[in-house]
Amino acid sequence: MIIVIGAGQAGLAAGRELRLAGHDVLLVEAHARVGESWRRRWDSLRLFTPARFSSLPGLPLPGDGGRHPGKDEVADYLRAYAAHFELPVQLGTAVSRLRRAKDGTFEVVTDGGVLTADGVVVATGPFHRPRIPDLPLAPEIVTLHSAEYRNPDRLPDGPVLVVGGGNSGMQIAAELSGSRPVTLALGGRQPVLPQRVLGLDLFTWLRMLGIVRVPAGSRVGRLVRRRDPLIGIGPGALRRLGVRVVDRVTAAGGDGLRTAGGHTVTPSVVIWATGYRPDYGWLRVPGALAGGVPLHAGGIGPVPGLTYVGLPFQRSRGSALLGWVGHDAAVVARSYPGRRT
Repeated sequence: MIIVIGAGQAGLAAGRELRLAGHDVLLVEAHARVGESWRRRWDSLRLFTPARFSSLPGLPLPGDGGRHPGKDEVADYLRAYAAHFELPVQLGTAVSRLRRAKDGTFEVVTDGGVLTADGVVVATGPFHRPRIPDLPLAPEIVTLHSAEYRNPDRLPDGPVLVVGGGNSGMQIAAELSGSRPVTLALGGRQPVLPQRVLGLDLFTWLRMLGIVRVPAGSRVGRLVRRRDPLIGIGPGALRRLGVRVVDRVTAAGGDGLRTAGGHTVTPSVVIWATGYRPDYGWLRVPGALAGGVPLHAGGIGPVPGLTYVGLPFQRSRGSALLGWVGHDAAVVARSYPGRRT
């Protein structure tokens, strides 16, 4: 038995590959529905990748291949994928600990009991604990992480400060600019790539040039990781929408926040689009972690039988993307010897 922890896109791809290899597989998922983590993201979220490049192996995402699917469509697709391949998913099962038994097997401790496995694939994704700076904001300022943002109507009136210069921060700031004053605080600058180039979607070019699958450890792969671009919208476009763009927030006091360059911002709402911290405290297998994050080479850990799928830049830029995670899942599945049925 191989247990896959997480039934998102990475877990589903891994589950299918393992079953094709003849392994007995069980996927355990903390949420009550497959695809729930997608449903909980903000309402207007759409994929950067067109539908034709947004499918898991074996089942194309239906409809026009040129459109950019919304988050609920992705969630529906993942549920359909699990059903189509009859993947055994145990829903509503949160894992609190993974440990090694004396006989070398793994014990997956869940809120419903202990499951035993010969191997484990960790497919919990990159979004663990929201990263929120520890700043003493005035109590009347409403604060939330981008993971909690849904739409402008759910926010109180008044100016909004979005902190964080990644794609999430850019998109949320752009959406909010249509209904209220918005300031965006950037910690650094990233290159901006248009969604379409010479009439073709950006990812058509990236796929043709092999950029999405270039090895993460190569010279080009390291450059892409260090300068991972914004797609479609950047600071210049936001300024044209009326968004005030300032530098990094460094302090808070009174009724406002201050930036490294001396700007003062006095918002009614602060949205922290500041990413996530990894949380592998539940992974209690000796030798599996270093500095709190998994040790692995392309998803294969040093502990026999313990692997990973869906980590950012696990093998390439596409490792955590819906349309490319299947490549890594196939590699990981092949690392399990023999057929255990």
